[in-house]
Amino acid sequence: MGVTASLPMFTVEDVPGKGKGLVATKDIPKGTRIISEIPIITSGQDIRDVEQLRVRIYQQVCSLSEDQQREFLSMYNIYPYTNVIDRYQGIFRTNALPTGPCLDIGSVFLIACRINHACDSNATHFWNDNLNKITIHAIRDIWKGEEITISYLSSCQNRQAREEELREKFKFTCSCQLCSLPPDQSRESDSKLDRIHEIDCIIERGGVSGLVSSPRKMLSCVDEQVQLYSTANEVGLVRAYPDAFQIAIANGDLARSRTFAERVVPLYLMTIGSDNPNVAQYQKLAQDPTTHDYYGMSTKWKTTLDDIPQGLEPEEFENWLWKRNRETARAQRQDLTFLSFDELPNEFDFEPEYFEDCEVTHSQPQRHWCFFAEIVEVGWFVRLQMMVRDIRGATIPLSFHTNRKGQELDQSRIQKGHTAVILYAVRHAFMYSEPGIRLENPQHIKIFPLSLNELQTLKVVRQKFSTDIGGVRICRGCGKEGTSLKQCGKCSYFWYCDRTCQKADWIDGGHKAECKVVKDLDWQAMLQLKWDEFDGYLNFPLRIGKGV
Repeated sequence: MGVTASLPMFTVEDVPGKGKGLVATKDIPKGTRIISEIPIITSGQDIRDVEQLRVRIYQQVCSLSEDQQREFLSMYNIYPYTNVIDRYQGIFRTNALPTGPCLDIGSVFLIACRINHACDSNATHFWNDNLNKITIHAIRDIWKGEEITISYLSSCQNRQAREEELREKFKFTCSCQLCSLPPDQSRESDSKLDRIHEIDCIIERGGVSGLVSSPRKMLSCVDEQVQLYSTANEVGLVRAYPDAFQIAIANGDLARSRTFAERVVPLYLMTIGSDNPNVAQYQKLAQDPTTHDYYGMSTKWKTTLDDIPQGLEPEEFENWLWKRNRETARAQRQDLTFLSFDELPNEFDFEPEYFEDCEVTHSQPQRHWCFFAEIVEVGWFVRLQMMVRDIRGATIPLSFHTNRKGQELDQSRIQKGHTAVILYAVRHAFMYSEPGIRLENPQHIKIFPLSLNELQTLKVVRQKFSTDIGGVRICRGCGKEGTSLKQCGKCSYFWYCDRTCQKADWIDGGHKAECKVVKDLDWQAMLQLKWDEFDGYLNFPLRIGKGV
């Protein structure tokens, strides 16, 4: 069941700006079960209409003890009411938590419903079918005097989306640490959360059929999500690793299935406890993955349990686990993709994802690709050399073997924190350093004056805020839709309600730095290029034409 404690772990206190809340009375280690509680009121599963729900809530409140009724009536209510039934329903709607096997039953708890929200919560809630109770577990160490919090949100979202959902459903604005980050850190966080949400949508759209029709793409997406969760929200791993298990087992890969199941178990122990039926399920799957319903859908990745490699270094094992190799490189994408160094082709192996299947010395590419990496170090010794960091955080050398040894570049752009974009990059084995990239064509590199995270964010926000649907546009400053917005006079891509929104976005929203890149013709061409349609090599400056 995780860590337990015999002394009271919390008190219900007034929390400034929040009303009642739970405050730790002692240090609570990560994984501790803080609460295990039965509901006092539930909506039930057989509700036909709102009126029946109103009556059911009223009857249940009337059957409570006097003390329980007093506690229930003291709970917050964001809905106006003119009679007792409306009041009870308002309290229920404001405070109910999802319960039941399918989480489709609303329930009110005297203690658990006192826990306030934080987007970066330190605890999480799950419904335990074995106990018919809700459980609250610490997902990080909680210190004495710290408020215990959970998340009310339905999914990982960027700051604006979180604010909108909380205002619409709960009528408050969150001021947790995540929501109070400085603008630059908030944009970086939003970029990660947007990508996590984008991957969630890809996996959801793929459905069960996508597990076997696009397994490489699916596993690559979950792999990326795991990397993002490790810095954005560790609890997300509770969802990511089961997804990875399902992809592996649906394709007959018992070796990886067992490994993913083994990683699910400790995460479940931490967040839902040993008595939750999901723990027993994955303990069983770790022993025998073939008991899962999806086993046998496909055998294209067929392995045995004996195929789990032994004696590998951690990084090598992760590369094996996520199929980060030539045989199972990520699926092709039509749009601009931020590849990691590991996903690039090797200079001596003409991989089918990138090159035509031929036996000549220099196989011709069958698609375009580029590599994004942020400059972290710059040095000159005979030639320009950089250390750059890719989207997974790997730092690699970039060495210039051009005619002028790097002097061809705009020297003002060669700065730490700027991002280099390299066309047709391949992994090169240097003699006296770790593998990296050897650049020979100066027209294959472009440096943008933004960080890697800022470029990733720009790719997302450009698509969202520069579109025009039936004359309706979205303000880049406040997010409101309108038909009479004003265009940015410099880049002509983003729209604003007025000068106030534009000025705020220019200073705090990061558009001052973005504006130069958005109107850069190379950046525009990269976003429009059909990357999977190769019709001759491209060079910087890019020219919209063939293949676009």
